[in-house]
Amino acid sequence: MRDIPIYGDVILAPMDGYSDWPFRSLCRALGSAMSYTEFVKVEKILSGANSLRKKFHFEAAERPVTFQPYGDDPDLILEAALRAQEWGPDIIDINMGCPAKSVADRGAGVGMMRSPLKIARTFRKLTAALEVPVTGKIRLGWDENQNYKLIARIVEENGGSLIALHGRTKEQSYSGRANWDAVAEVKAAVKIPVIGSGDVRRVADIEQMKDYTGSDAVMIGRGALANPWLFSGLDREQVPAEQVRKTVDMHLEKNIQFYGEENGQRLFRKYAVQYLLLRSLTRETRKDILRHRPTGEFLALLDRVYATLG
Repeated sequence: MRDIPIYGDVILAPMDGYSDWPFRSLCRALGSAMSYTEFVKVEKILSGANSLRKKFHFEAAERPVTFQPYGDDPDLILEAALRAQEWGPDIIDINMGCPAKSVADRGAGVGMMRSPLKIARTFRKLTAALEVPVTGKIRLGWDENQNYKLIARIVEENGGSLIALHGRTKEQSYSGRANWDAVAEVKAAVKIPVIGSGDVRRVADIEQMKDYTGSDAVMIGRGALANPWLFSGLDREQVPAEQVRKTVDMHLEKNIQFYGEENGQRLFRKYAVQYLLLRSLTRETRKDILRHRPTGEFLALLDRVYATLG
């Protein structure tokens, strides 16, 4: 992709509230081929909000790194992308896939897919002005207007370097089955690289999606929350308890380093539920694990969980 070498074809998806630096860098170390930051509203980028330092933080080992602004105004998106470029990303990706009502109903995220001309203007402006490649992440569209092939061609025709497609509509959100046929259709419709996303939860799914769709790479979102070892080619049941412990300890340490002790531990607990398959435990045990406690106590509690995993 336009002078950006990417070694590997399995990539952690950007996920609001989850693909922060601690988890993203962990997945990169486990084998994710590149790093996408969480998406950021263009107005927040232009305001210079203090939170940007956390959102856009990365280390050199994570490269290539992709920043993902979102908005509904091509001029503001351009201004924000130029500002974001100053932070040193390798790629700027435009989010046209978020299905959240607060995003889509204002014409951003998947809401942009209802305005193909706006997407064309956005990519034309950005690819002419930015020094880094510009890519796009989309969905199928809306139930009544699944225009993903049109949007993919628009991205390509206006200078976009790559398209990632999540095979669900806005209304589906994350429910139902992902449409891999649509990924294959987009791959056949454009010459730029295509990343497929949706329903990749096991190692076998990675090869199946590539074989079925012809996609150049596979993007994993929710499946990586329970099993980040997918990026190392391991299904969850293949990961030894000691490896679980090592990874969880490393993630918690990164969280505390990045957010401070109290916030780091608090923000880690949502990952612990996923990582440790805690949904299989009783409700009371889950509540106990999610309850705030000093880090030492929390680690001792995790030790008891590890014992059950062994």
